[in-house]
Amino acid sequence: MKRHLVEQAEKLLSAARERKLKLATAESCTGGLIAAALTEIPGSSNVFERGFVTYSNEAKIDLLGVAKELIARHGAVSEAAVEAMALGALENSRAHLALAVSGIAGPEGGSADKPVGTVFFALARDERPVKIVRKNFDPDLDRSEIRTQAAAFGLDMLMEAVEPHILA
Repeated sequence: MKRHLVEQAEKLLSAARERKLKLATAESCTGGLIAAALTEIPGSSNVFERGFVTYSNEAKIDLLGVAKELIARHGAVSEAAVEAMALGALENSRAHLALAVSGIAGPEGGSADKPVGTVFFALARDERPVKIVRKNFDPDLDRSEIRTQAAAFGLDMLMEAVEPHILA
């Protein structure tokens, strides 16, 4: 586990704990890296409620309730998919905040409109609109580095939601 991810996770957990917020994740291309960083910290279970690693389309459908038709129409790497993943994670947990991540880490799988390094993030919160961000990480990075950068960005998104003034 990369030390900087653990340090980010530690700060996030502390801030969420202070505000009595519980977190959930729904990860595809990061394959549980965000959940791993969070659970690296002792006592994380009082903040990190659960994580879903939904790498396959079937897992997104079965565990998060993402509509098969939505994936067929927009693809698993899309704004629509991550929004549905985040809402599904929120609905299928006791969390106040849920982060979803889906992207193309490479080295194959990219296209003209979604090249390698394209990652979508969605943050769902109780009673608020879903925040969706598309990031295009450097496609020349290796798969591991794209996944690590995506995990770091996801932790930042969660921190911004917990402590809006920190990253503003």
